[in-house]
Amino acid sequence: MEPVEVNAGAWYLRALRDDDRLSDVPALSLLSVDEPADYIAASDADWASESRFVWAICVPTTGEAIALIGVAGTVLSGVCRDGFDEALDAAVGPITRFAAGALDQSVGPLTTAVP
Repeated sequence: MEPVEVNAGAWYLRALRDDDRLSDVPALSLLSVDEPADYIAASDADWASESRFVWAICVPTTGEAIALIGVAGTVLSGVCRDGFDEALDAAVGPITRFAAGALDQSVGPLTTAVP
């Protein structure tokens, strides 16, 4: 499956990126992700194999990733930078609906962890 962008009200969700136009590596470091470039590559592979789906929750005006949310099986998990709990909370509903509609999967409540 190709990554799907999702609108979550004031926030937008997109696949992780590390290319010549945009890199989420610095943001992932702030979210305590070990080996951010490898994490992005694994996320891309997981989308392709449909085994795990991870989105960067971004500020719409800048594209800056301030949180992560993901689905792996029935597990919904996410983390955010300090002060951005609202962004992570806003993404739960849309991603839960994505899991139900696109994946035919019911997910549990949000677990605070790197997806």
